[in-house]
Amino acid sequence: MAITAGLVKELRTKTGAGMMDCKKALSATDGDLDKAIDFLREKGLAAAAKKADRIAAEGLVYSYIHGNGRIGVLVEVNCETDFVAQTDGFKDLCKDIAMQIAAAKPAYLKREEVPQEVLDHEREVLSKQALNEGKPQHIVDKMIVGRIEKYYKENCLLDQEFIKDADKTISQVITEQIAKIGEKIDIRRYVRYELGEGMEKRNDDFVSEVMAQVKK
Repeated sequence: MAITAGLVKELRTKTGAGMMDCKKALSATDGDLDKAIDFLREKGLAAAAKKADRIAAEGLVYSYIHGNGRIGVLVEVNCETDFVAQTDGFKDLCKDIAMQIAAAKPAYLKREEVPQEVLDHEREVLSKQALNEGKPQHIVDKMIVGRIEKYYKENCLLDQEFIKDADKTISQVITEQIAKIGEKIDIRRYVRYELGEGMEKRNDDFVSEVMAQVKK
């Protein structure tokens, strides 16, 4: 069976595994998606899933200040042992997450934290927009589901596209690192500061600035 890019993407979405690992799994299982998922679990992702109930009380509070001093991020990333917390791989992960927060400005850590009143407001606005475009109600309902999903992807850190690889979400990046490092990893909390936030000021493209910093 031909291993298509769409099939690889679907497997990545379901497992959080890397692109090359997904390709290998699909090749090894002749393109059978269910068997490929089992294959990846056997290689470590199942172990990652089992770690979900374990306690991650070690880790780092990582600080990132954008080069021009106008954006600052503090993020707490937890793991299970101090040994892992001091490894270069874990520190690199913390830096990537901090830069993601600086660039993408997530309003929430995960979708479960979005207040119901915020979702209700979004649905109301989106519904009125779609109806004003002349869409029938049953189409509007489907559009709202898709647009709410888009809202999560834009505003929730774990659902956001990774700034270094748009084919991955932050949740998938974490899952890959759990499989690689062998410990439970959690993003517990974060705070983002932007110079003059809430004051009237010119609208700089901070995302472009942060991305330029990533590429250095």
